Amino acid sequence: MTGCKAAEKMKARSLRQGEAFCWKALCAMWLILFCAQANSLADEQSTFDRYPIHFTTVNDTAIAFQDMGPRDGEPVLLIMGLGAQMLHWGDTLVQGLIDSGYRVVLLDNRDTGLSQKFYRLSAPPVWWTLVRNKVGFTPEPAYTLADMAGDAVGVLDALDIERAHIVGASMGGMISQILTAQYSDRVLSLTSIMSSSGAPGLPESEPEAISALASGADTGLSRAEELRNRVAIARAIGSPEFFSEAHASQLAGRVLNRGSYAPGVVRQFQAILASGDRSELLAGIAVPTLVIHGEQDPLLPVDHGKDTAQKIPQARFVPIVGMGHALEPAVSERVLAALLPFLKALRREAPAPSLPVATQ
Repeated sequence: MTGCKAAEKMKARSLRQGEAFCWKALCAMWLILFCAQANSLADEQSTFDRYPIHFTTVNDTAIAFQDMGPRDGEPVLLIMGLGAQMLHWGDTLVQGLIDSGYRVVLLDNRDTGLSQKFYRLSAPPVWWTLVRNKVGFTPEPAYTLADMAGDAVGVLDALDIERAHIVGASMGGMISQILTAQYSDRVLSLTSIMSSSGAPGLPESEPEAISALASGADTGLSRAEELRNRVAIARAIGSPEFFSEAHASQLAGRVLNRGSYAPGVVRQFQAILASGDRSELLAGIAVPTLVIHGEQDPLLPVDHGKDTAQKIPQARFVPIVGMGHALEPAVSERVLAALLPFLKALRREAPAPSLPVATQ
């Protein structure tokens, strides 16, 4: 009996040891899989997620911004368009600039993203603003594109950046034009992407594109409805050849996670209409200028880009085949193919710093 009990104890101990071994092995396998998954997620992490978000106050307005890339790189300030957040620049373009050695600064314009919202100010329906503008009534905006240019300069001030390359897309291009004209001592160069001079007589937007963009001011939508709406907008104004529903859906989700504020779209739209014709302002720009525009842009047809380039002395115009009014990854690669050589040429042409004179 004693031998049997001992054998049973040894058997029970062996079973417990075996169970412990299996449990440890399972834990080890789980840890390995978790680490592998974590590394995979790190590899897929957006450029925007690797840098903190900062805030500064400009004229009593809180502006959110990010400062990316090498601190000793030449600064490039990116300004986005109507209702768009800094995320809309996309990883491809931003990372391409960083990989080329540039310090990239981005901001959310006022009334957008994480920047301050003007909740108490009026925001009439887009259709009413358009009707009044058509019959000759210039909107009285809550703020102007010049105010927004001042916000961008305030971000440079917060970072102690004396001068930067200014790159703006759509409404951001208009803001960049004003910034360059009014703060020329802060500008190394100007790049205006899919933007306009606001001159009368230029081709109008395609009705489907303007209707889709106006839907961005719709309120009272559920998250699912707003996701579908944003993807529909991206499809309507984007690049037919390069549009990806998966990419548009992913971007829309990330944008909504940071915040959506439809009335801000209306107020920014009023600021665009009130800005009017900037032809005279463009004629006074004296910094190196690149104008990039998509040949398939349904919102601001390509003649808007050609006109902008013609009105800025010695500006270079680069049309991009297949590009609409968005920066899909494949389009961003083509934009970088024009932008990077432009910026690098300016670096080569910059005068060498003067050396101190030796004294005896």
